[in-house]
Amino acid sequence: MMKIYRTKDQQLTREDNFEEGCWICMTAPSQEEIRKVATSLDIEPADLQAALDAEESARISLEDGYTLILVDIPSQEKGSGEGVYTTIPLGILLTQQMIVTVCSVETPVLADFAACRVRGFSTRKKMRFVYQILYRAASIYQLELRLIDRRRQAIEMNLSGTLRDKDLMELHRLESTLVYFATSLRANNTVMDRLTRYKRLEQYPDDRELLDDVIVELRQAIEMTSIYRDDIKGTRELFSSILDNRLNNAMKYLTSVTLIMAVPTVISGLYGMNVNADSMPFVSSGSAFGIVCGIILLVCAGAAWALHRNHML
Repeated sequence: MMKIYRTKDQQLTREDNFEEGCWICMTAPSQEEIRKVATSLDIEPADLQAALDAEESARISLEDGYTLILVDIPSQEKGSGEGVYTTIPLGILLTQQMIVTVCSVETPVLADFAACRVRGFSTRKKMRFVYQILYRAASIYQLELRLIDRRRQAIEMNLSGTLRDKDLMELHRLESTLVYFATSLRANNTVMDRLTRYKRLEQYPDDRELLDDVIVELRQAIEMTSIYRDDIKGTRELFSSILDNRLNNAMKYLTSVTLIMAVPTVISGLYGMNVNADSMPFVSSGSAFGIVCGIILLVCAGAAWALHRNHML
């Protein structure tokens, strides 16, 4: 799908043709749309298709007549739970007359621009538009990171209850998401460092301040990712410690029960030995069975009290 926008009198309007100062927004474009844009703007089709490759890394490339900027943006995985994300490439191509964005899915990074929810947005100020896109991407990273941390806290609150396998799996998925975020944010930061050194790209006086804001937001997102990864690692280790402790308690309890159950087994075993009955206590009494059972109960109760006093039962 391809949409063409242009800012007129501080209003964003839809256009039918490519004109100077336009923004061409391509979302999962067809091959025909790629060929049309590539031919009209003299852009290599491979550069337009780069953002459609999920394995493409963030980079910036200066070509003849245009500049290609690839950054990674967060995208929620379909069918996954809350806080489970991956990262996908977003391509930004700058020509002398217009700007082109390419992405494989609809993304909130660009949706706010199409809905005119970004202040000071103009399709004619291309570098400022690029910085605004990068700022928006960094802000969404931070928003998703906070959602991931809230999900981790919700899982951690269940530690005092029943530990479920799906909680451990979800922690693993959250940690995997943070690995993707950390890798993509570092790559985006490298792109930003290169952008600050390029003199070829035209910038307005206020662009430098916006660029500094983008760098600050990006570095903050990198720091948040590192902190939340440590938090999830600590939660996972706490899970493991609690499971080990509960297993130890269960083994201690079962051992204590086994000791108690050994008492009647030993006594009944003695009376079941093939020896002279006259030598066994209480055999001549009519209440021998009741007396032996009473002794067994007393010994078991004493053993249970001793184990309980030593916190073993």
